[in-house]
Amino acid sequence: MKVENQEFPVHKAMMCQSSKFFRAMFERWAPAEQRVFPLGGLSPHIMSLLLEWIYTASVDLSLDTVQELVMAADMLLLEPLILICFDYMLEHLNVHNCISVWHLADLVLSAQTREVCRRFILKHFDEVMVCEDFQNLTAKELSEFLEDDGLQVEEEITVFQAIVQWVQHDLKSRKGHYNMLLPTIRYSLMPYNVIKNHILNHPLTGVHSLLTVHRNLFLLPLRPRQPESILLAIGGWSEGNATNAIEAYNYKTDCWKNILSQEENPRGSVFVDGFLYCLGGFNRTERFNTMRRLDLATFTWSEMPPMYERRCYVSVTELDGRIYALGGYNGQSRLNTAEVFDLRSNQWSMIAPMNKQRSDASCATLNGVIYICGGFNGTDCLQTAERYSIESNQWTLIAPMSVPRSGVRVVTFADLIYAVGGFDGGQRLRSTEAYDPHSDSWQQLADMKLSRSNFGIEVLNRRIIVVGGYSGVSTTHEAEAYDPTEDSWTQVHHMAIHRSALDCCVVPVFPNINDSIMPPTDTKALPSAQTTDTDPPPAAGSASSSTFTASPQRLRGVDACVRRLHDEDTH
Repeated sequence: MKVENQEFPVHKAMMCQSSKFFRAMFERWAPAEQRVFPLGGLSPHIMSLLLEWIYTASVDLSLDTVQELVMAADMLLLEPLILICFDYMLEHLNVHNCISVWHLADLVLSAQTREVCRRFILKHFDEVMVCEDFQNLTAKELSEFLEDDGLQVEEEITVFQAIVQWVQHDLKSRKGHYNMLLPTIRYSLMPYNVIKNHILNHPLTGVHSLLTVHRNLFLLPLRPRQPESILLAIGGWSEGNATNAIEAYNYKTDCWKNILSQEENPRGSVFVDGFLYCLGGFNRTERFNTMRRLDLATFTWSEMPPMYERRCYVSVTELDGRIYALGGYNGQSRLNTAEVFDLRSNQWSMIAPMNKQRSDASCATLNGVIYICGGFNGTDCLQTAERYSIESNQWTLIAPMSVPRSGVRVVTFADLIYAVGGFDGGQRLRSTEAYDPHSDSWQQLADMKLSRSNFGIEVLNRRIIVVGGYSGVSTTHEAEAYDPTEDSWTQVHHMAIHRSALDCCVVPVFPNINDSIMPPTDTKALPSAQTTDTDPPPAAGSASSSTFTASPQRLRGVDACVRRLHDEDTH
């Protein structure tokens, strides 16, 4: 084979076996006596990599050459090599190369790779838009990203900033696309002062652009951007009975939706690789050692291998493809035993017992270590906490919490273990504290607004969300969120169901769940008959901003800008 001025000795049999392209070249396109076959469209270095793959079924890939290699493999019909190259690129996908890989996947018709890249771009849009490859998008491609429900932006003004940046990169040829891109902005999610200061008064915004904005305040959908993930509230007890619902919380709209009814009340739940695993529980007469799995893509349940022990009020976590079930109550005693389920082998095995018997405890993982805090030993509410080393299969007591906490909930965030609420033996708690493994110490933080135990907890959108629980008087449906940067709790929208002893998981937005939690696509922003001239615009990021209607105050502001610019144009 001759590439440029370099010749590569090859065996026809090997080349024909590797690709239909070479088979056609040697058997149909060239006379039998031909010995040198020129090959264009690739460099000698890429040809050497191709031959390495053909002869050894392995190749030394690098980010510098993999895109050129996949184009050559596509030209020469080396489909297995194409798959290997795309797997390599996806393993090394980042904000700088995701657009080029997305374009490449489109060229070689790799729909799966293209979709992975598309989702990555939507998820990391804030970072992608400042990278060099962002300027290589066409107007149509940019428009498709900006109007996508799944676009992840902290504030809607980011969409406008992306448009301006893209247009100004090549102002002469792209200025005409400015008006076409403006309707991708969801003005209904923005306060009027932001629209006025950043969009209406921007140098690129002329009278025709203002008319576009004015029209779209009425016509654009109110449908918010799709959240990256949602929180599920699972099972629990309400008014003395087991609940039968899973509710989903959408932080973009600050609302809950009931998405599924369960067949029983599981006590321990954990989400792993698209499946929700539910462990143990009881039905007033019997404690269970069962484990069941819910496929969130299809909402179908399947039975899984049972645990060794019956466990209700069990603590459950996942680490490195293994599910850990810690402590609990078997109907006779509180347990210090622990077991682990390996998702690869589909088997349970016992691990070292904890130092303390614990039901109603809570656990979390941090830096490859499992931490469990508080609980009840059958007599006392526990103040102790301990950690488990997978390498040594050993539990070690750590610094105790400031107070005993049964029905406590713990969660990991920013290299700290947060312990929230619980019952100290006399009252339900509002207090919060955080454990630092480096100093083996606890730090007191702001109190919750509501005292509660046996509630649900998770980290969602960089905030710690707590939902439901028992207040000491009754179960509650109240929810609140903790912002570690502000050390403060704020109330969020409550669940539909009052419940305690529930679990929470954060999961991606599967298509079937998205249909449940997102508003209809044909919802329009219409003038509100209930707003007045003095109604203030909603605060950015507030719950009301997701249900905004175009008030007369806002529209008159746009009208004034339209008239002003029109007067300037005509004089």
